[in-house]
Order: sequence, then C-alpha cells, then structure tokens
Amino acid sequence: MKLGYTIVYVPDVAASLDFFERAFGLKRRFLHESGTYGELDTGETTLSFASHDLAASNLPGGYIRASEVGQPLGMEIGLVTESLEQAHAQALQCGAAELSAPQHKPWGQVVSYVRAPDGCLVELCTPVHG
Repeated sequence: MKLGYTIVYVPDVAASLDFFERAFGLKRRFLHESGTYGELDTGETTLSFASHDLAASNLPGGYIRASEVGQPLGMEIGLVTESLEQAHAQALQCGAAELSAPQHKPWGQVVSYVRAPDGCLVELCTPVHG
C-alpha cells in the first residue's frame, strides 16, 4: 500500500490550481476539460482538486466544505521548502490568510501555516535535518 494522491474538494478547481501555482511555484499537470478535476505535479504523490459537484456525486451522504467553515479542517497539505519565509510571504501576496507566522521549532524545523482561498490548511516547513 502507498499513498497515491490527495484530493481536495473546492468550489473552483481552476482557481485552486492557479493559486497553488502562483503561491508555491507548483506546476499544473492536468485540468479536465469539464473543469471538475485537476492535478498538480508535486512529485511521487499527486495533489489533486475536485469540484464540490463531483464530490457530491461520490459522497451522497455529504461532507464538510473547507471553503464554507470559519476554521480550517483538521487536516493539512504540507509543503517542504528551504525558503520558508519567502514562500510564506508569497502565499500571503497570492491571497492566503496567515494562521501562524514562521516559527522555529525545538526539533530544528521552521514552520508556518496559511489558509488557501479555497479553505485548505497549508503547512509550510523546512526539511527536517538529521
């Protein structure tokens, strides 16, 4: 078993892809012609976005839309970078909301949290060395 992809359900797939491209420099791998599903090239594990309409067809019992709640959901997308402060500032310039400014952690990592316009909680962090 291995993690193949993460799908985030969002109001506007193209807008989420655009935000992650501009804010974090990730590259778009695919956007379906329907606009209901898209992927970013993030390495071995794919970060995907799907529309709320597509999610509703897969989850007839419903779900909580991250874009419609005041606080972020209890899950995050973690992006690792050597340039954390720059990445954090870029995310804010591209429309993210700051939840936690960059902080040095006791284990040597620098970590910050932002919330993407689509409601996703994003952790930005430096690599863990050693």
